[in-house]
Amino acid sequence: MLYWAAVFFIIAVIAAFFGFGGIASGAASIAKVLFFIFIVLFIISLIFGFTTGRRRV
Repeated sequence: MLYWAAVFFIIAVIAAFFGFGGIASGAASIAKVLFFIFIVLFIISLIFGFTTGRRRV
């Protein structure tokens, strides 16, 4: 998911460079949403990893 956020960010930068404002803002908003979803899923996986991780005996 972080890969797709980076792809949409690069699309937004390229579109903004060439002056396509609508496409750039759309791609940037998609990248922002995907990035925040990635962050939330990463934090959830960290919490579950720490709470249900293997216990060394």
